[in-house]
Amino acid sequence: MRIQHWQDAASLLVGVWLVLSSFVLGSSEAALWFTIALGLGVMLFAIEAFVIPSYLEEWGEMLLGLALVLAPWSVGYESASATVSSVVSGLLVILFAVWELMIDHDFSAWWHDHWPHRAG
Repeated sequence: MRIQHWQDAASLLVGVWLVLSSFVLGSSEAALWFTIALGLGVMLFAIEAFVIPSYLEEWGEMLLGLALVLAPWSVGYESASATVSSVVSGLLVILFAVWELMIDHDFSAWWHDHWPHRAG
């Protein structure tokens, strides 16, 4: 198991925060379980990046980040602190995933193979 990108370790920490924040911030029952599930998903994608490094897990992290950003309004978070935590965590997960995709050599090679730049 090897960490290739620090963004994966940062996403893992955000996932751990999401699981713990459900209890720390006193979320309602629906928000609690939804945040725990999304936090575990973020953690699993980050761990998967350590075990089987590829650029594909970043797409899953971006979807989970989007779900975290939208969750307070779709699930109905009662606590303002839980809302802020979910939105900020989601934006961080998306940021880390996009950042990693931008610097990942495998993704760059795939992108250039599938979307070649045409001259003039």
